[in-house]
Amino acid sequence: MTFQAKFYSLIFAFVLFLGIDIQAQDEQNQDALQIKTIYDLALTESKGYDWLYDLTNEVGGRLAGSPEGAAAVEYGRQIMNTLNFDTVYLQPCYAPHWERGDKEVVRVAQSAIGSFELTALALGNSVGTGDQGLVGEVIEVRSLDELRNLDDNYVKGKIVFFNRAFDNTQIHTFRAYGGAVDQRVRGPLVASQKGAIAAVVRSMTNKIDDNPHTGTTGRDDAIRPIPAVAISTLDAEELSRALKMGPASIYIRTTCIMHEEPVLTYNVVGEIKGKTNPDEIILVGGHLDSWDVGGGAHDDGTGCVHSLMVIELLEKINYEPNRTLRCVLFMNEENGLAGGRAYWEASYAAEEFHMAAIESDRGGFTPRGFSVDGHKDIFSEKYKQVYDWLPLLEPYGLTFEKGGSGADIGGLKDQKGLLFGFMPDSQRYFDYHHTTIDHIEAVNKRELEMGAASMTALVWLLDKYGIR
Repeated sequence: MTFQAKFYSLIFAFVLFLGIDIQAQDEQNQDALQIKTIYDLALTESKGYDWLYDLTNEVGGRLAGSPEGAAAVEYGRQIMNTLNFDTVYLQPCYAPHWERGDKEVVRVAQSAIGSFELTALALGNSVGTGDQGLVGEVIEVRSLDELRNLDDNYVKGKIVFFNRAFDNTQIHTFRAYGGAVDQRVRGPLVASQKGAIAAVVRSMTNKIDDNPHTGTTGRDDAIRPIPAVAISTLDAEELSRALKMGPASIYIRTTCIMHEEPVLTYNVVGEIKGKTNPDEIILVGGHLDSWDVGGGAHDDGTGCVHSLMVIELLEKINYEPNRTLRCVLFMNEENGLAGGRAYWEASYAAEEFHMAAIESDRGGFTPRGFSVDGHKDIFSEKYKQVYDWLPLLEPYGLTFEKGGSGADIGGLKDQKGLLFGFMPDSQRYFDYHHTTIDHIEAVNKRELEMGAASMTALVWLLDKYGIR
């Protein structure tokens, strides 16, 4: 090849490269404009906050098996029927049936600083004390191992008080929660094995206030269940102070019931069939059930509404998905995970492939990004692909990080798609989690809409480009 031929060949290659680069830049600009449109619509035209108001105020706390739980299923179905789904259906599952009963009475009956009431909530799935209540001397421990190391004769007949606080040096408060929650989930079981008659647990929050936090406690057919309650952090501090000054006894009365037979309830599922790759599923979801004591706004009304808003916003931009979009409002995440398990079982039986699943179950605060999880065989390669989209999402304060996804979608990992957990700012979440104050007033409308727009932008990118 002559010098002149080589020169023209290089010029042609450069022009071709420049053309490809301009084309790529143009497509990226178009993507950025589409994402901006999604955010604009979310912040100006969405019905999401109204849906959340009705779910939390009109339906209210909606524990699986309760009348409110059934009403929430019907409400979710009705909302889905107003959206652009091809099919909407109820997926049956059988959930544990627990009832709280009368208002809890928990009182320090005797201590060096006198008798005083403790603000308390029974833990979900726990048994009641019976109508007369019970009274016992209190033992304070900071960990399950500390309790295990105590002599059984010392624990027998007493009430164990678990008083490990959140580690407030953790920037991500979910890590602080993970470091403390074993005392609520497993603590009463260990206490029972040691011969205790009841358990009192410090509420799972980093805030010192007078709002107790309920939540599920574990059950084991081989271990005798004992009454278990959570007390507010303010009262936990006061009880601990009393115990430093001398012995104390507590009176507890709860009338909660754990029914032997599970109850029939439902996941609510809406689906839009993909036009080119219908066998590849993109799921968005949250859990429809909540604890009975509040409105379940942040946990997890916002997650359900985020997921519904994804479909609403895609409809507003007249988007026809290439892949099958599925919105799932899961039932019984709080005290059994029956809905998640039923969904996984049906999905594997149908030999489905979830290319991606996104769960929102961390509240409706300012969006920060997504945690990403997946099967070890595919995770690194697929994570690189979505990480390349970060320049489109960073202007909205979003990032990706490796980590868990969500309880209701975690069982899909073996399908070898990617699993995403929507991550809002976590600093205030545990102010409201599992409390009587988790109502619509705790949710900022704009933050809710920004979260839905963030999820919609990710779904749009996943559907447009896919993950290979």
